[in-house]
Amino acid sequence: MKILSYNVNGIRAAITKGFLDWLQAANPDIICLQEIKAVESQIPTLEISAAGYPYQYYYPAQKKGYSGVAILSKIEPKNVIFGTGIPYMDDEGRNLRADFDGFSVMSLYLPSGTNIDRLSHKFQYMDDFRIYINELRKSIPNLIIGGDYNICHQAIDIHDPIRNAKVSGFLPEEREWLDGFMKDGWVDTFRMFNPEPHNYSWWSYRANARNNNKGWRIDYMLVDDAMKDRVKRAYILPEAKHSDHCPVAIEIE
Repeated sequence: MKILSYNVNGIRAAITKGFLDWLQAANPDIICLQEIKAVESQIPTLEISAAGYPYQYYYPAQKKGYSGVAILSKIEPKNVIFGTGIPYMDDEGRNLRADFDGFSVMSLYLPSGTNIDRLSHKFQYMDDFRIYINELRKSIPNLIIGGDYNICHQAIDIHDPIRNAKVSGFLPEEREWLDGFMKDGWVDTFRMFNPEPHNYSWWSYRANARNNNKGWRIDYMLVDDAMKDRVKRAYILPEAKHSDHCPVAIEIE
């Protein structure tokens, strides 16, 4: 089974750039989307269904044209949970979970820390999310969290760790949080299979960054420790260019 995660930076914009043709060719069983920037009535759901994804779940932010997550699936989930029950998180449409037989998938869009206020918000979100998820795993053990974490874990995950050491997304406190989160029992599936540098999932639109591969790896497929032996492949798909991000993928049995 192939599961993808992709920050599309606006689902309508991605569709105009050929996202649906790409989706049919990539053919995941399930895809988590982040930053959809739309409500369901603005999304061509019939076209997405025709592309092979009849089960579509959207969780937009209250603010129009902002944030929002989705899960598209070929398989009908047993249960779908919108949000975390924590109002300030859910107002921004950042968490959506679908439960299937033997595993669950969450689409996560962790805030960015673009200024002092948002950085404070990000740290609060990170702390509350960690508490929430560690409680959730008691009842949902085989969980896959695919999403845009807006944090590079290690120096290998960013093109210029020295110059970016004081930039949100690579701050020591953010990296320490992600390190602690993983040590709670979450596995970075990509690093199970690929220890090499220069593998990124986001590139700035500035200074020809993507063509020069000056990127950041901030999108992850993390799985609960209980799931790691079921992961058979994990990879990044940089050739998909409908966004400033690219998809990340796992295959599980």
